[in-house]
Amino acid sequence: MKTPQDAFSDYLTDQNLKMTPQRRLILETMLKQGDHVSSEELYARVKKKDPSIGQATVYRTLKLLSDSGLVEPLDFADGVTRYEPSYGKEHHDHLICERCGKNIEIMDETIERRQEAIAREHGFTLCSHKMYLYGVCPDCRKKGEA
Repeated sequence: MKTPQDAFSDYLTDQNLKMTPQRRLILETMLKQGDHVSSEELYARVKKKDPSIGQATVYRTLKLLSDSGLVEPLDFADGVTRYEPSYGKEHHDHLICERCGKNIEIMDETIERRQEAIAREHGFTLCSHKMYLYGVCPDCRKKGEA
């Protein structure tokens, strides 16, 4: 399997674009982040490493990373699009607390099989899907009881 850097470089070449030092830094920063990051959070991290990189460059590069399949945009229903690396990563869904925003990545083969079966029952072939389950986490429930 190619490295994410090689995959992005190949994608850029296919789009008649170049792998610039700025794009490389944004990619590397995105790959090193350990959580779901907004474009603004990614910009702040990149800016610490290279103050000359502008916010528009980060936005455009995130779009390229998303279009190339290296990152996935996430919508946790709070008005902020977040991104996570997806290249070579197993599919997963998200369990999200509506109060504090905490999110947990979940993988459940039973749910995955059921989604495929539902699609087939309706004559669909699934290409992709995203599932977000919203609720209240144990910590927030405890706070509400206090």
